[in-house]
Amino acid sequence: MKTTRMRALFCLLLATTAIGGGAAAYSEARDPMWDSSQLPESRGIVKQYTLTPRGDVDGIILTDGTEVKLPPHLTAQTVFAIHPGDEVSVRGLHARVLPLVDAASITNIATGKSVVDDGPPDRRGGNDDRVVGGRIALQLHGKRGEVNGVLLDDGTTLRLPPPEAERMQEYLRQGQTVAARGDVLDTVLGKVVDVRAIGAFPDQMTELRGPRPPGPKDGPDRRGPPPPPRG
Repeated sequence: MKTTRMRALFCLLLATTAIGGGAAAYSEARDPMWDSSQLPESRGIVKQYTLTPRGDVDGIILTDGTEVKLPPHLTAQTVFAIHPGDEVSVRGLHARVLPLVDAASITNIATGKSVVDDGPPDRRGGNDDRVVGGRIALQLHGKRGEVNGVLLDDGTTLRLPPPEAERMQEYLRQGQTVAARGDVLDTVLGKVVDVRAIGAFPDQMTELRGPRPPGPKDGPDRRGPPPPPRG
């Protein structure tokens, strides 16, 4: 009885070590310094995307029924490089029983375009705070017609809150040159800047204020704190 129990514990220890080692190796394979081409490969034809409740792409289904998983933050890269009907090469960790692959990379065989999972995006504040500039091609608007940004000649989008766009309207006229500083997100679908400061020149920019508090223009939030009660 004691020998059987010891054998069971020993087998459990081996299984845990194997799983941990496999997970660690796969984690290393996802790091940009590791070569995902050394992971097991499977090929197939894309049938369709799989979607999250928010509509992000979190993988694809192949025509043979294989489910290939990718993180939702790669949605733009996935729909840009991979389409239904394309033949793809998938590198990743294969499930033992299910037709399921946790992909490290998916490559469109015809075009050579690849989607590679290098880990989650870095969302730390100020990580990509840069200055950009150019000529304003046109203003951008919200659904009520309020200005909420501009599009530059090179295709770069500058976005700022409508109240700040109204305050900075002298810098947002079509045809003039503008400089802006903020968080830059550069994707395969385009470049967008979450503006923090804006002006006519890089060395003469005005900082944007925080969002305005709710309430009417002459409401309590605009008049300052109420007077203390008498007595």
